[in-house]
Amino acid sequence: MKPLRIALLAAAALAALTGCETLQVSAPYNPPAHRPKNPGAVRVKVSLKNQMVYVLEGDRPLLVAATCVGLPGKSTPTGNMHVIEKIATKRSGSYGFSISGNNIRPCEAGSASGRYVGYPMAWWVGFSPGYGFHQGYVWPIPRTHGCLRLHKSVAWKFYALVHEGTPVNIAYTQPEDATIGRNQPRPTDYKDPDPPAALMVSPAAFQPPKGSPFVD
Repeated sequence: MKPLRIALLAAAALAALTGCETLQVSAPYNPPAHRPKNPGAVRVKVSLKNQMVYVLEGDRPLLVAATCVGLPGKSTPTGNMHVIEKIATKRSGSYGFSISGNNIRPCEAGSASGRYVGYPMAWWVGFSPGYGFHQGYVWPIPRTHGCLRLHKSVAWKFYALVHEGTPVNIAYTQPEDATIGRNQPRPTDYKDPDPPAALMVSPAAFQPPKGSPFVD
């Protein structure tokens, strides 16, 4: 019997024994970002219903990526805004960790019994006081307190594409939902556990990816 046929039969036998689901592997989530020709023409549109971010240069899509939006009662602001600040190593002033010696525990800022260190919100791009885009787990349902989370493979690319003054339009829907936003993949790692607390409170929480954020 030829080696290829043996390999195929072995794979089929394994599937029969373990079930097809054990053989499925989720593709890494890594949407491409394109370098703008005119950085001053970049604009951002967000669809709350489709939970998608569209970074455009005119009609040219530079980055199309999933986002996680605000919960009911803690909704993401809507309207025409602009980028007001960029902080690559921002930490939360509300939620984080209390550090007492080697003891690190999650806490709210006002309840820390030791030194308080905020939860990392890497690649922060603020668009309204207290609200911004930042790295975090991108759930398929509203999950934030109003900010817009971007996947770890996306946040640094988004950060590189925008600048202070970049227009940001946030609405319930966007025209792009029916075109470039249709059937877009979403990350599947949103239930992954956080890295160890010791890493989360250290500068390593903001380690930038290697290489260029752009594919061209």
